[in-house]
Parts: sequence; C-alpha cells; structure tokens
Amino acid sequence: MIPAAFEYHRPKDMADVLSIPEEYGDDARVMAGGHSLIPMMKLRMAHVPHLIDLQDVGGMSDITVGAESIRIGAMVTQHDIIGNEVLNTAAPILREAALQIADPQVRYMGTVGGNIANGDPANDMPGLMQCLDATFSVFGADGTREIAARDFYEAAYVTAREDDEVLTHVTIPLPSGGFAYEKQKRKIGDYATAAAAVQITKKDGRCTSASVAMTNLSDTPVYSAAAGESLVGTSVDAAALKTAVAEMLGDIDPTEDNRGPVAFKNHVAGIILRRAIERAWSRT
Repeated sequence: MIPAAFEYHRPKDMADVLSIPEEYGDDARVMAGGHSLIPMMKLRMAHVPHLIDLQDVGGMSDITVGAESIRIGAMVTQHDIIGNEVLNTAAPILREAALQIADPQVRYMGTVGGNIANGDPANDMPGLMQCLDATFSVFGADGTREIAARDFYEAAYVTAREDDEVLTHVTIPLPSGGFAYEKQKRKIGDYATAAAAVQITKKDGRCTSASVAMTNLSDTPVYSAAAGESLVGTSVDAAALKTAVAEMLGDIDPTEDNRGPVAFKNHVAGIILRRAIERAWSRT
C-alpha cells in the first residue's frame, strides 16, 4: 500500500528537529531508519502529516569507545555495529546481538536509536541495553536528560521519553567478563519467541557478578536482577542454573500469541537463559 500524503522534513541540527513538532504538534513524527514507522504508514495504521528524517543531523552516527564507557549515536545502524572492530573488541555482545536482528537489508538501515526508542517489547536492543546497564540521552526543549535503560520502558510502546524529546545517544559502561546473546525465533528475520542477554564475571572459579535481561516475554523488556544475583558466589553449576532460571521465570509475564502458548514460552525462556549463562560462563 501507499501511505497517505505527508510533508517530508530533513533538518540539519537538533534545533531544527525540535522546531518542527513545536510548530505542528502531534502531526509531526521523528524517523530514524524507518523500519517500524514506514510500514505502519503504508498500512495506514499511522497517519504522519509531517515526517522528520534524522539522517542529516550531525553527531548522531558516531561510535566512541573510551577508557570507561562506550557512546553510540542514535543513528548508528546495526550494520555499523557489526563492522566496527574497536567496538567489537570492547563489547562483543553488541555484535553478537546485532547479527541476530532481522536480516541484512534491515540491518543496513535499522538504527540503534529506533530499535530502542520505539518501545516494542520484541525489539532486541532494549533488553540488551538493560543487561549492559546503559543510559539513554534524550534532548528536548528543556535540554538533555539521562534515563537509565532499566527505567526507560513503562509498557508496550510506552517509554519515559516525552513526545517532544529525541533520543540522541546511548552510553554503556565498558563491560567485562563473559557474554552471550541467545535468541529463539521461528525463522530467519523473525522477532524472538524468547531471547536472553547475559554478562558475567568470575574470580577463583566463582561468579562475582551477573546481569540478565530477557526479550519478548512481557510488555516490556525484563531485567531480572534476581536471576543475576542468584548466580553470584556460585560456580554456576547445575543447581545455580536451575535457581537462576526459576528467578527469571518469576519476573517475566508472557502472553499467548502466534508464537505459542504461555507454557511454551516459559519453557523456551528457561532453555534460552540456561544456554546464555553457560556460554557466557565459558567465555570468562
């Protein structure tokens, strides 16, 4: 289908970006890669009289790896992440996750910012960013706000970002230890039935820290602090894995849909998390 008529805006800086919704209100929408918004416009499920394309806004496509943190611009694509060797050395879980998003055509255009800000609980980046304890920077008329990824998602497609704010970049503390991003899906290019992001560290054969986040198993991504905490102090043996899975299952709230009934999703979630923890542990 063809979308309804709209006016296309391509501003050069954030001041111009903010001036458009200030003038047109709810009739204006920001677009990053367009992989969520454009299909909805084509299906006439979204009416956007004024479309704001962020492609030309400077500074939003940069990746900076520092001594203590990583900064990723909102317009960085999944393809950019996959191909950035410095980033892949510093945080290899980002590449591992990006390679499992959709297909190459989508990854060439799909952006980190769009994947995060859309609030779709099936998207891969939100849970991953919660696992990595990322912070999101949003810019609006009142300046810049920093929002923790673990506080950003409120419900499906509802986030802590105000309508007049734009996500500009993501900051991630430099991760350490073992990592894994595991995803079960029905076919190549599909959203996850269940996915798990895990970062884990050890000393003297014992887990010293663990971070666990799950995707598409609730109306928001699920950061399971209890699952991660249950692994600390253990040798990540069978008993510890069983406990971590049980803690995670207590945090998620899947619903029945075309990916399966609730019991099936719980079963898959347990298998995926177990695999992710085992693989992350093997990489420490």
